[in-house]
Amino acid sequence: MPVVVVATMTAKPESVDAVRDACVKAIEAVHSEPGCELYSLHEANGTFVFVEQWTDEEALKTHSTAPAIGALFGAVGEHLDGAPDIKMLAPVVAGDPAKGQLRN
Repeated sequence: MPVVVVATMTAKPESVDAVRDACVKAIEAVHSEPGCELYSLHEANGTFVFVEQWTDEEALKTHSTAPAIGALFGAVGEHLDGAPDIKMLAPVVAGDPAKGQLRN
C-alpha cells in the first residue's frame, strides 16, 4: 500500500537560497531511489514542503537512511528555523475518487 509523506522545513530568512539549493540537489538522487513514486518540492515564504509517495513502508524506511537524505539534512541543518516536520499520511477519499487522492 502506498505511503504518503509531507515534510516541511522552514529556512532562516538569510538561508532561504541555501536551503532551496540543498533541496533541489537532493531531488535527482531521491527520484532514483527504489519505491519513489513522487518526491515533489514546493516553496512559500521560506518554507519548503516535500510531498512524497512511496510504494510501501519498506521503501520509505530505506529512503530515510539513504545517502541523499543524509546529505540533505547535513546541508540544511544549521540553516533551518526549527526542526523539520515530517508526517506520514493516510488518505481520506471524498468526492471524485480520481481527484481525492494521490495515484500511482
